[in-house]
Amino acid sequence: MTIAEQLAHFTSALTRETIPQAVWDKAHACLLNGYGIAMAGLATPYEPVARAAALAMYGGPGEATLLGSGGTGSVTGAIMANGALFHGRGQEDTCGAAHLGAVTIPLLMALVESGRASMADLIPAMIAGYEVGGLFEELLAGDTTPKGFRATTLYGVGAAAAAVARLFRMDGERTCAALGNAVSFSGGLLQTFAEGTDEWRYQVGVTAQAGWMAAELARAGSVSLREAYEGAKGLARAFAGRPLEVADAAARIGRDWQTLRVAFKPFPVCAFNQTPVTATLSLREKLAGRAVERVVVRMNPYECGYAGMDSKGPFSTIGGTLMSIPFCIAQTLLRGAPSMAMMTEYHDAEINALVERVDLVADAGVPTLCCRIELNLAGGGTLTETCDMTPADYAWSFEDLKERLVRTAGQEGLPAGCIAALADFCTDPEGRGVPALNAAFARARPLVRR
Repeated sequence: MTIAEQLAHFTSALTRETIPQAVWDKAHACLLNGYGIAMAGLATPYEPVARAAALAMYGGPGEATLLGSGGTGSVTGAIMANGALFHGRGQEDTCGAAHLGAVTIPLLMALVESGRASMADLIPAMIAGYEVGGLFEELLAGDTTPKGFRATTLYGVGAAAAAVARLFRMDGERTCAALGNAVSFSGGLLQTFAEGTDEWRYQVGVTAQAGWMAAELARAGSVSLREAYEGAKGLARAFAGRPLEVADAAARIGRDWQTLRVAFKPFPVCAFNQTPVTATLSLREKLAGRAVERVVVRMNPYECGYAGMDSKGPFSTIGGTLMSIPFCIAQTLLRGAPSMAMMTEYHDAEINALVERVDLVADAGVPTLCCRIELNLAGGGTLTETCDMTPADYAWSFEDLKERLVRTAGQEGLPAGCIAALADFCTDPEGRGVPALNAAFARARPLVRR
């Protein structure tokens, strides 16, 4: 069987009985993180833009809730608007470099709310998406990201297609067709980060739409690729520029659960900036107010080469500051743990002056998600910090995540009760239903600082 066929048979057979308990529990945590970060992002400006565009393009019967406003729109409109809300803080979950939850969760929930599918299939469908998207991110992103392709959009279409196929209980043959269609619709560039613009906020909604279309075409009977990933003109050769190691890819299916690789972000900055900010907070305590002459940051070349990471400004958008390692480190040294408000300090002269003295060094000896930072102090002396992290360090339990989200939401003026209401839904989405989710957001919207 081809890789698509093996994946299709694996994901179409995902049930409560075939999914390990740890994977099942992780999916519930991913659901809570997605909606908790979306709730904390209600004041961000991106969802209103996506909502206005979606209503203009996809007007019609109100089948799904637009969480930013409480109104309703088409399923496609809800996918676009709610996807931008999930992505608004830049604090969504991450599977390597791919933000698959921001693609799949708004899509699946809109389909459930519209009556097209059952909430009973939500968690298996989410897991199907993480498994498909995560597999190819792990195998190929090291080659595709340096070429300028964004992992979220390149691998997210397949994730969305697999998720929808499982939500609709499509069999292995039709799921394989959905994956073939998805590969043909995949793409998406990183230039948005290089320029600090907003396209990336909306890419998740477009990606989700493409995945839904891939699944619907398959369900309608499309004749589709079978060697979508390993073919001579398939995804691996076309985007990564090399053949797929088929035996290795096949061996990982159902053995290396990608859902367990999903990490959560403590700060509203790029995934690759989480560890540098963590290390810098430790250095800030050691610094004790002393002046910094220069900062040297050593990170893996893969992360250093990501678009926007080495930018020193000038900055005019959050998209620019949250990507920039020099900005995030300078801001953290001078002001403490980043918040959304802090990421808008574009004209802070003290921060900008320190940004110019932060040098990023690509060092192949530093593993991904790790960093080495050296502070050269004014008047002599140095401080150093080594921070070695893995995805497991950011894979918090449901209860730990709930506590962290309470603190995050509190930065936006939301009381703990709003997150508690979300947690009730995410613990038992089938039992609580969509009304409980919508009620939690209705409670939060009037309290957000805008």
